[in-house]
Amino acid sequence: MSGEQDSVAGARTKKNGASAGNGAGHRRLVIVESPTKARKIAPYLGGGYVVESSVGHIRDLPRGAADVPAQYKGESWARLGVDVDNGFKALYVVTPDKKSKVTELKGLLKDVDELYLATDPDREGEAIAWHLLETLKPKVPVRRMVFHEVTEQAIRAAADSTRELDADLVDAQETRRILDRLYGYEVSPVLWKKVMPKLSAGRVQSVATRIVVERERERMRFTSASYWDISATMDAGEEASPRNFPARLVAVDGARLATGRDFGSDGQLKASNTEVRVLAEADARRLAEALKQRDFKVASVEEKPYTRKPYAPFMTSTLQQEAGRKMRFTSERTMRIAQKLYENGYITYMRTDSTTLSESAISAARSQATQLYGKEYVSPSPRQYTRKVKNAQEAHEAIRPSGEVFRTPGQVAGELDTDEFRLYEMIWQRTIASQMADAKGTTMSVRIVGNATSGEECTFAASGRTITFAGFLKAYVEAVDTETGGEADDKQSRLPVLEKDQALTASDLNPDGHTTSPPARYSEPSLVSKLEELGIGRPSTYASIIKTIQDRGYVWKKGSALVPSWVAFAVIGLMERHFERLVDYDFTAGMEDELDRIAAGDEQRAQWLSKFYFGGDMGVDGSIGRLGGLKKLVEGSVEDIDAREINSIPLFSDADGHTVVVRVGRYGPYLEREVNGESQRANLPEDLPPDELTQEIAEKLFATPQEGRTLGTDPVSGHDIVAKEGRFGPYVTEVLPEIEIPEDATAAQKKALKAKAPKPRTGSLFKSMDIETITLEDALKLLSLPRVVGKDPESGDEITAQNGRYGPYLKKGTDSRSLSTEDQLFSITLEEALKIYSEPKQRGRSATAKPPLKELGEDPVSKKPMVVKDGRFGPYVTDGEYNATLRKGDEIESLTAERASELLAEKRAKGPAPKRKAPARKPASTTAKTVKAGTSKTAKAAAAKSTTTKRSSTATKAK
Repeated sequence: MSGEQDSVAGARTKKNGASAGNGAGHRRLVIVESPTKARKIAPYLGGGYVVESSVGHIRDLPRGAADVPAQYKGESWARLGVDVDNGFKALYVVTPDKKSKVTELKGLLKDVDELYLATDPDREGEAIAWHLLETLKPKVPVRRMVFHEVTEQAIRAAADSTRELDADLVDAQETRRILDRLYGYEVSPVLWKKVMPKLSAGRVQSVATRIVVERERERMRFTSASYWDISATMDAGEEASPRNFPARLVAVDGARLATGRDFGSDGQLKASNTEVRVLAEADARRLAEALKQRDFKVASVEEKPYTRKPYAPFMTSTLQQEAGRKMRFTSERTMRIAQKLYENGYITYMRTDSTTLSESAISAARSQATQLYGKEYVSPSPRQYTRKVKNAQEAHEAIRPSGEVFRTPGQVAGELDTDEFRLYEMIWQRTIASQMADAKGTTMSVRIVGNATSGEECTFAASGRTITFAGFLKAYVEAVDTETGGEADDKQSRLPVLEKDQALTASDLNPDGHTTSPPARYSEPSLVSKLEELGIGRPSTYASIIKTIQDRGYVWKKGSALVPSWVAFAVIGLMERHFERLVDYDFTAGMEDELDRIAAGDEQRAQWLSKFYFGGDMGVDGSIGRLGGLKKLVEGSVEDIDAREINSIPLFSDADGHTVVVRVGRYGPYLEREVNGESQRANLPEDLPPDELTQEIAEKLFATPQEGRTLGTDPVSGHDIVAKEGRFGPYVTEVLPEIEIPEDATAAQKKALKAKAPKPRTGSLFKSMDIETITLEDALKLLSLPRVVGKDPESGDEITAQNGRYGPYLKKGTDSRSLSTEDQLFSITLEEALKIYSEPKQRGRSATAKPPLKELGEDPVSKKPMVVKDGRFGPYVTDGEYNATLRKGDEIESLTAERASELLAEKRAKGPAPKRKAPARKPASTTAKTVKAGTSKTAKAAAAKSTTTKRSSTATKAK
């Protein structure tokens, strides 16, 4: 840090005792991050306060060479933006879009007596406050104002009890930022060189990608196993309630039957389960038949009391997980909504690892639970949830409704949109439930035996759960991950009252076959849970991490499942072989602990970074520092990396023993195998998940050669016509004879000759066509496009029918009109075309309306019907207000209403696209330029005046 930062280092978390009421006539500038928060807290502070927002960070490390100031461009460390030879001093630059904001804030500082930095109460917020201090260089006293909820009482209390900047927190955040820069800028170029350009590596991003890749590897290695049992419906007699209940065969002659958990991923029984019996289909059917009309009796009845304690209030990670499971929200969507709720005063700060509640919050929750559910449903004593959290955020409360009296969902329903209401309601319910009584009930486990006619003793099991007192479940039930076999806490399965040796009969016996399933792919909620379990990263960054690995193309979504790309396989393979420590789970988690030591003031930032980068005595054995540092690790490994080996992912051997591999090439992945000394290749569909690439599919892909399927010869040109699979779909083209290039031609001459050579005709297949069945006749029709329909008798312009990227259309000069079907390209007459042109041109939704591809029900936000339509850019979902293109992995047939509403919510959050500005007209003369320049100054002055007017709306005038 600079000398100015050092001046605050000795006063960490020191209270200054300033009061909002002290200093009559004083004016104070309060800076927060967001305009929303500024508007909200300004009225709470009263006279003498001017509240303005920085709109997030105002400066950062240079994003590229263009951002580096001229005086530093010649420095060896300028590329990094960190002077690694001078105490790892960071070069911060004000981002171009924030320069006007900085000027505005400096102007406001001239008219105030104190500066209050009221950024968020975590490391990130502390760093933003420090950057403001360093950039604005105020000459007035500076105070740090911290609050965890936007309520009048909290804001006034924060203004009355300020502190100074916490230098250790700033150090910790700056260390993370520099560490991430060193990591990314040293490792990413290796990926560009050895895998593919424009890839990136990151301290947490790469580890998160590895987690997803490892799960896919497990699925690819998985071998399914089958096993059988018998499902039965037992009859306890007319007096029983319920009379019938389900049971399942669990043992034969005392030998336990195998279930899914007894098998390994190789499809074989685990070594520890050698005494377990695997029931085959034939045996299951034989036993089911042999047990018909046989008597059964109860062998044992075990009844136990059941108690379930309430869930802890939400913290960041559990909020993301629950919103993902219960409402199908992405982590990013959850945090975006939570941010709005916090800034508008509905909930407390949403980035926290704490599950504790303040005394006033506990009192509010208990009081509201008593009013709504009765005293008997409230816990006898206040509940406090404490937990030892690895890499915890700075201490503050769990996420809860704000204020000392919680507003019920009904009270805020009219103020929130649908997504905000649903998230607030869930947070409110969880908070109330946390102070309620335990749920109580009983569980019953029953064993039933019967002898088959063939002599085997068969044991059936039945279990039940009855909730006798709902307790907290009356307010809130946590969602479960059904893919992992979860069962809701409020689910009941009643059994009749049974006694040992009681006689029973079986009204139904059905042989039941089962197949083991590979481990489920990670969804966003389960990936968040895994990251938290491993202690990797911070909950506040999980949403951005998951978004980043999708934006970088390492992971894509199939429904809610996260699927790794083949590029991710290559990148993680490289990292594991040559930078293993950088993607090691324990090492990454341990690094978080070391960074927390810096936050606590127990470790010096510059010394720690030096050991990490250049090597030194730090961390556990095998850490980056003890291996010689990041710089040495990268420089010493680059030349040892075999790019072809890294970009080759072996899959399996085909029927003839040839190894089939996926190669990650510069233009994408493809299949390859060597047959009789020659390489055979095949294109890979972009939306085929790695674990679904079976030997059968591979053979089908190899059967479609890259050079295409020859359809025949064009009788007119004599050229061969072929059908090919391309990256953007199947198409037909003609094979032109190779041009003759003189042997002595230079590279430039060769390039020029190739550029002048005629280009082959191509045509995309219609949606109704298939590359396997398309005929030469069909191909020639496609290659005949564009087709001349005729001439407009009035203008003389030629009208053509063309098949474009966005569908079939007519073209006359610069005027194009959409056609309803692809078949019209060949059938439309001049008369029909002229009729289309005689009608007013329709745009957007009105143009050639087509029936929807799928109807999905009502959108929970707009309350309008959602449908899937076929658009210019492919299929999209719409509610009539917003259109959202289907993503990679989204299939029309399997698209759910939840996924559709998620896509629309993301589109809605981005807001409408910015309107295009009309191009400026060129000035007619030098005089005109002078006039325009003067106008520009006037416009700037008007804009400045407008800004001042807007700002006054968030400032409270001194009385």
